[in-house]
Amino acid sequence: MVDPGTQPEKLVRMQLRVTHFGEAILRKPGKVVTVFNPGLEALAEDMLETMQAHEGIGLAAQQVDLPSQICVVNLGVYVRDRDFAYSYDGKQPPLELLMPLIFVNPVVVADPSETLSVEEGCLSFPEICGVVERPANIKVVFQDLTGARHELVCDGILARVIQHEVDHLNGILFIDRMDACTLDDLAEKLGKLKTETQQWIRKLEKRAETDLQ
Repeated sequence: MVDPGTQPEKLVRMQLRVTHFGEAILRKPGKVVTVFNPGLEALAEDMLETMQAHEGIGLAAQQVDLPSQICVVNLGVYVRDRDFAYSYDGKQPPLELLMPLIFVNPVVVADPSETLSVEEGCLSFPEICGVVERPANIKVVFQDLTGARHELVCDGILARVIQHEVDHLNGILFIDRMDACTLDDLAEKLGKLKTETQQWIRKLEKRAETDLQ
């Protein structure tokens, strides 16, 4: 029984650290999720909290230092361009009810007949953007937090952000999808970011060594 003058204790959401280019975890394919429990739900909530805090629209497990097959997407807050089509299990629920989307063990099947080149950014590459060519239309088969299977067919920015995040789950980065000219233009920024990340890692390692002494 709950005192009518009090509110039940709410789950506290936690913001996680976003990994940056140069950390090995970003190249590590995620393990298939086999356990669907409150811990997985808590992880998804923390990922959504982290994504929102960084004003992102997608976030993968590798970006919070976990090699797991789970990513989150939310186009309901920062995306004004709603010019995309979608079908969720054969239906089209309002976007406000569909978002946020949580993909567990997602598999993307892309239609290669039409591609679009659009500038992308990534929370693991702060202040770095580049044009990436991707299929315009996809189907993604995935599980939700209960383990139930679903199918989402979509195009536009929704298809793009899903492909971006599922790439992360397989150790693929958006720079891997860029052409040589775009990478040449970004070489200095990428080099600087990677160096800064590696310096930060070395500082952590030295601090850990000191703590063990």
